Amino acid sequence: MLLAISFYNMEQVLERFLKYVVVDTQSDVDTDLTPSTPGQMIFAESLAEELKALGLSEVSLDENGYVMATVPATSDEELPVVGFVAHMDTSPDFSGKHVKPRVINNYAGGDLVLNEEKNIVLKVSDFPEVEQYVGQDLVVTDGTTLLGADDKAGVAEIVTAAAYLIDHPEIKHGKIRIGFTPDEEIGAGADHFDVKKFGADFAYTLDGSQIGELEFENFNAAGAKITVQGRMVHPGYAKNKMRNSMRIANQIMTMLPRHETPEHTEGYEGFYHLMSFNGDVEKTEMMYIIRDFKRDRFEDRKREMQHLINKINAEYGEGTATVEIKDQYYNMREKVEPVMHVVDYAKQAMEEVGVTPIVKPIRGGTDGSRLSYMGLPCPNIFAGGHNFHGRFEFVPVQSMQKAVEVILKIAERVAKK
Repeated sequence: MLLAISFYNMEQVLERFLKYVVVDTQSDVDTDLTPSTPGQMIFAESLAEELKALGLSEVSLDENGYVMATVPATSDEELPVVGFVAHMDTSPDFSGKHVKPRVINNYAGGDLVLNEEKNIVLKVSDFPEVEQYVGQDLVVTDGTTLLGADDKAGVAEIVTAAAYLIDHPEIKHGKIRIGFTPDEEIGAGADHFDVKKFGADFAYTLDGSQIGELEFENFNAAGAKITVQGRMVHPGYAKNKMRNSMRIANQIMTMLPRHETPEHTEGYEGFYHLMSFNGDVEKTEMMYIIRDFKRDRFEDRKREMQHLINKINAEYGEGTATVEIKDQYYNMREKVEPVMHVVDYAKQAMEEVGVTPIVKPIRGGTDGSRLSYMGLPCPNIFAGGHNFHGRFEFVPVQSMQKAVEVILKIAERVAKK
């Protein structure tokens, strides 16, 4: 049975993935719309139609771009309803327009030339993990865009698994709900997710990276906007009069701990991350994200940032600098630990299909973290990709195939209790 599943999954998941990634679904933090970009709704509409054509029931698409559907139960037993969730948008950090995916069959190892004309090369010296997949088939970009495996690999895997279950009613399972969300990349993926309508007892996001990843804890997260007000005076006559907002903003940057940044941290270490810096003499704005796994340390980081702003105002005058800090999501561990059997289902499923579970914290966020706090415990499973949000993104086809098999095994495992 596994050989038949593997062949089917290999063909179907790749075909879907290549079709999905060419749709531009980059999200945009500045539109204040849901979905934030029209491409996401276009993709959502096509997904809803595909799910109907595959024979899923209760297919819905709401005005905010959320797609939900049901794989009906094939067991007469009263079983938990399990859900699988992925997001449709791609990151605004790098272009997702005119994606040109390419499949490298039977990767032989070594550097990968993504774009000979532009001399864009995925170098093993920079990304040594690529050589874990020698002999496998890799989907890459042409180096001018991201690929979109985050999270269209997850979307393709869920749809493929759902299609397989519809075609194989002999596999006994309970009711399965699937859901696709917009705007996860800008922290809004769960904003309008109707947990009651979804109706699952627990769920899994297919939004992790390398094969085997299984995550049930993530950062506590906040965003911070710092605004510095300056004063422009002719530079020839500026002594004791000019107040250069950019220089003051730079002072704030240097007051934060130098090594508590993404490029200096790993594992359970938190950080402050400067996302953008825009300004002139009169006014400068900086956008930061604040991350930490421990809730008390997370709160300390927010207080520390406010403390630095207070020090700047004490030096330059009240109102020189302001900070707006907004919590984004919290560590899902608190909500998943009481139902650890949900994590056990995923671990057992991986082992049954020959995947070694890699239980690790998410150094980022996922819809699952917010959904867990909305009453839907939702650990995260690998989707298979690497180097998300940039031109060197790639995904092994075999990893996507295994993700499909894990979904199928979870469905079977839940039915066996």
